[in-house]
Amino acid sequence: METDCTSDMPAPLPTGTRLLHIGPHKTGTTAVQGALFAARDRLPEHGVVFPAHSRHPMEAALAACARPAMMGDTVPTERHWTRLLERVRATGEKTSVISSEFFADAPDDATAARIVEQLGGDRVHVLVILRPLARIMPSQWQQYVQNGLRMGYEDWLEHMLRRPPYDEPSPSFWRRHRHDRLVARWVRAAGSGRVTVVVVDDRDRGGLMRSFEALLGLPENLLRPVPDTANRSLTLAETEMLRNLNVEFRGNGLPDGLYSRLVRNGAVTHMKNTCSPTPADVRIATPRWAAEAAAAIGASAAERIGALGVRVLGDPGLLSTVPEQPVPCSPEPRMTPEAAARALYGALAAAAFASGGGPLARDVHRTPSKELVRVLGHRCLKRLGRR
Repeated sequence: METDCTSDMPAPLPTGTRLLHIGPHKTGTTAVQGALFAARDRLPEHGVVFPAHSRHPMEAALAACARPAMMGDTVPTERHWTRLLERVRATGEKTSVISSEFFADAPDDATAARIVEQLGGDRVHVLVILRPLARIMPSQWQQYVQNGLRMGYEDWLEHMLRRPPYDEPSPSFWRRHRHDRLVARWVRAAGSGRVTVVVVDDRDRGGLMRSFEALLGLPENLLRPVPDTANRSLTLAETEMLRNLNVEFRGNGLPDGLYSRLVRNGAVTHMKNTCSPTPADVRIATPRWAAEAAAAIGASAAERIGALGVRVLGDPGLLSTVPEQPVPCSPEPRMTPEAAARALYGALAAAAFASGGGPLARDVHRTPSKELVRVLGHRCLKRLGRR
């Protein structure tokens, strides 16, 4: 293993490389994708192309890995993947970067090998970003809740850490986050010399962007984080509100498409965009026993990654990090009336726009409240006129 724990950045990858950033989830992928997409018009000046038509080509990655969409979302098809491949091939001999955390969901060696071959074979270099499991688990749990999970955090931890075969209720979790197996899967697909692992140090907020700039041969500070409140994690109270809603939703047999439009892309997205957590909000806290179990898994993963012969940037010892202070007993989490009202408004606005043939529900949160009121009022008047 080639390890660089210093502040020195790596040499740029060879010109014409197709850098495949596979995540996994909750390792800064959204920030990187946002920065690359924002800089896409300047990248070609430096011989780099971001070929995806959006910040995150999620449907293409899901189709490539034969994975289902998020609950109620657009079903990915092979056409999503072939369109992305066409855009990658159109970059010619320039360096290109393809980024989606859903590539980490590739279920087996054959799928990973096919993706590498279709993207260019020997031109592909795989990039894996890793963070300590103890920091990933609360964020990943609340993300699963946003996709319909009904299980509480401690019960979920029990299943993930103490109940073999550890694949219920979230079978994708260890496929993504047993990091030694993830890296080994892509080493078998691309070769150890064409895989780089970056271990994120959460104390260095700019470190991840600098790693991408160095690997792509970009000027320093070209990649800058883009504010994205829609990607923030939910607080414990917000997550518990949504989890209880999931119980009601499933218990009454409502269709998945309704969940996607009204809940995830309506209520939750509007709430996240318009309400920022305060120091008084209770965050999702991982019990000490679970943090220590996650750290032990991280230590084992770091050792096995070290034996794979890949280049590792950063300190692998960070993967076995345990929170410095024992998690205190938190007061009962309470959701503010403002956050509840924002969530309800987001659902109502999404429902109104969907029934009226307006923008997709996922676009409602970007529309100013005054504009929403104007449009909804106009539609009500039209309906009254028809009657």
